[in-house]
Amino acid sequence: MAPIYVVGIGLEGAVGLTDSVRQLVEQATLLVGSPRHLSYFPNYEGDRLILDGFREAIATIRHYLTKSTPSDSPIPSSPHLLTPSPSIVILTSGDPLCFGLGRLLLAELPPEQITFYPYLSAIQLAFSRVKVPWQDARIVSVHGRSLDSLTQALQQGAEKIAILTDKTNTPGAIVHHLRSLDLPSRYQVWVCENLGGSDERIQYFAPEDAIDPPFAALNVVILLRSSEISPLDLQSLPTLGLPDQSFLSFSDRPGLMTKREVRLLILGELALRPDQIVWDIGAGTGSVSIEIARLFQGSQIYAIEQTAAGITLIQQNSQRFQVSQITPVHGTAPDALHSLPNPDRIFIGGSGGNLAEILTVCRQMIKPNGVIVLALATLEHLSIALAWLKAQTPSDWQHRLLQVQLSRSVPIASLTRFTPLNPVTLLTLEKS
Repeated sequence: MAPIYVVGIGLEGAVGLTDSVRQLVEQATLLVGSPRHLSYFPNYEGDRLILDGFREAIATIRHYLTKSTPSDSPIPSSPHLLTPSPSIVILTSGDPLCFGLGRLLLAELPPEQITFYPYLSAIQLAFSRVKVPWQDARIVSVHGRSLDSLTQALQQGAEKIAILTDKTNTPGAIVHHLRSLDLPSRYQVWVCENLGGSDERIQYFAPEDAIDPPFAALNVVILLRSSEISPLDLQSLPTLGLPDQSFLSFSDRPGLMTKREVRLLILGELALRPDQIVWDIGAGTGSVSIEIARLFQGSQIYAIEQTAAGITLIQQNSQRFQVSQITPVHGTAPDALHSLPNPDRIFIGGSGGNLAEILTVCRQMIKPNGVIVLALATLEHLSIALAWLKAQTPSDWQHRLLQVQLSRSVPIASLTRFTPLNPVTLLTLEKS
């Protein structure tokens, strides 16, 4: 049966191929490709099949493969078909096995007959143009697909994202979607058009730049997470409910913070009053502590965090928001709690696997009429907390549960949909 050669090609056309691959194309009895790809070989003497409808083209190729002689082929005959060794060359863009035609061809045609000759992918070319190593990049295709995979990569704070676009999910639409997510990370944007062609264009956009000019149909968007710290205009911030992106966050896990909507519920459940002592256990970036400090300047907040990176972030965010009544405590709860002053309010956002022990110390040290609020992300931690509560005899605690399942609106082209935040359960304990 005739071999099938899947040849990747760039905008340079035939001149970008090696001599051996170009010879395969010239000797093929059937050349398959888009009109643009076929135009790169004006002197080809064999038969051509325009790859317009994929199913129709596959059916024609299959029929061609089943014929033992060229005279039986559904392709109009030509003198070139009289060669004793028929072969098929399918031209594709770039690397056919990188979001290309290769996967579909392997599913539809005998894999043992297929040989791939990849060209440089658009992803490779794009990263080479912006001069950034890409072995750790996240590659996302929104070409004929939803933005879900891009949303996930952005919410996870991927450092480098390469995006294959289409006429609906354009660079402008992608950036609009990026900004609508209210992320803690800021991204620099590169739009790489007609890579490898004579009209190639590479454009850089800062995170705050407008992106609305027309772009070539062939483009790749590169998003690079910015390491620059943007200035903060304190006068423009709300008194309550600070935007997530206003906080400095973990470089490797920028989304690891209590989200704005959940923070608002936590602050309400804490039933805060002026001049209180507050513990924030598992403080992370210090977002909850900073909200409290801004609301009640006479309160004292102790932000307990076991990681050195977290302590640094708490200090940096305290300086960033110009609050002075937060004391970072580097240590592991419950051991780090014993030397602290007795609290009026306690928020537990992380326990490091010591939840029951932490609750026991909190019970011993909290003042009368105190309130403890726990943010629990897993069923196992909720079970531990409820088991601890049940074991308190006699029980001097009242409790309530609030299951929080929130979604934020995001644009999808000209439409709008919801993308969910991670669900969390708030357990509020009130000491009588």
